[in-house]
Amino acid sequence: MATVTFEGATRFYPKTERAAVNGLDLEVRDGELLVLVGPSGCGKTTTLRMLAGLEHVDEGAILIDGKDVINLAPRDRDIAMVFQNYALYPHMNVAQNMGFALRMAGVPKLEIERRVRAAAVILDLEEYLERKPRQLSGGQRQRVAMGRAIVREPRVFLMDEPLSNLDAQLRVATRAEIAALQRNLAVTTLYVTHDQVEAMTMGDRVAVMKDGFLQQCDTPRTLYENPTNAFVAGFIGSPAMNLLEGTIEPGGVRIGATVVPVANGLHKAVGKSVIAGLRPESLALAAAGTGIPATVRIVEELGAEAFVHASLVGADAVPQKPSNIIARVEPRAAPGKGELVHFQVKEGSMLFFDAASGERLR
Repeated sequence: MATVTFEGATRFYPKTERAAVNGLDLEVRDGELLVLVGPSGCGKTTTLRMLAGLEHVDEGAILIDGKDVINLAPRDRDIAMVFQNYALYPHMNVAQNMGFALRMAGVPKLEIERRVRAAAVILDLEEYLERKPRQLSGGQRQRVAMGRAIVREPRVFLMDEPLSNLDAQLRVATRAEIAALQRNLAVTTLYVTHDQVEAMTMGDRVAVMKDGFLQQCDTPRTLYENPTNAFVAGFIGSPAMNLLEGTIEPGGVRIGATVVPVANGLHKAVGKSVIAGLRPESLALAAAGTGIPATVRIVEELGAEAFVHASLVGADAVPQKPSNIIARVEPRAAPGKGELVHFQVKEGSMLFFDAASGERLR
């Protein structure tokens, strides 16, 4: 087991002015599963490849157990990587694929067999050891790729979107298996995904990246309830947080044609433009003439709950580009398309961000 520390780690790709990863300071704790998440091009995979030794570090340092490894070859870093496409050898069976790296390292045959069988037991692959990859399902191939990493008994696991090739149902089941396996093995793991639901359900902590910069790193619950800026607020959560333009007034915050009362604390910033953040569950249907008026566009029926997608009604709403809002409601109380509804905001649930910088206003 090991700790991994990024100290100002920076990577510039040739012929580019903006760093792919810019001054990253991040620590992965011993035995932790830390998930890197963010939109395409945010630098999360580059971060993983820098740690693996597959990308050069232009500035800063990367330490494993306090030792800087940026000048070590990938094979000398004692890490194992699980790739997006599994990278299995089609002419080898499962056992041979899992033990290949050990054979290349000169590990004795009996030790290879012991490790492969032990990993097969953990991954429920015992009956598939003689099969070729083409005879396996996507989920089974993914487990073989995991097994190839496990048999190496590394200090650090690296996983680069290993579930992206699976269908939705299998992805849900497999992410639970990976999370449980990682906790049982207690191996420090850095996991990369673009799927924030995957990140929230798997990670001990989640690091959110944008444009090469780390935005926030914390537990899933903290990211959801206390985002540090509007980007994190809008990225974490499904459906995403409602981010609505507003103006602070003496009685609260004006959103569209409605002034929503808020607790004291913003009265000194009267006239300031803000972004008001509201989770869909922070909104409830209210009586006509109260709350925030909106016109229903779509209702998503999900069985146990329904999501109402609506457009704000008010003098500040621009017809060509209406402000949209999403609310979670009881399915039996869901309104119909085109209806005028009113949303009441649950007390203390609204967050505020600076309209210019996006930073959280406390």
